[in-house]
Amino acid sequence: MSDSFRSTPSDQQWSGANTGNGYNGASAPNASSSHENDGHESGELGKALLVGVLGGLVSAAGYFVYRRLPDEQKERIHSQVKTLVAQRITEIRQNFNI
Repeated sequence: MSDSFRSTPSDQQWSGANTGNGYNGASAPNASSSHENDGHESGELGKALLVGVLGGLVSAAGYFVYRRLPDEQKERIHSQVKTLVAQRITEIRQNFNI
């Protein structure tokens, strides 16, 4: 390749210790191959999946308990939720001056 098209200075040579991703290990310390991060990323993915599954199980259990409640308790829960939502909407409107 001619020097007129060279993207790096002509005095800089490519190292024989190339990591395979185009970066020299000494000049690019934060350049790593994809297999080095697999353990950390798969651990995070596993945690997220576990949280999602547990959340689904808890919500399903709550729904089954709710279905078995007497009508008067269901109505009480509905009124409490409506009051809570109305309070939150009022609080948000006050915070944003809507």
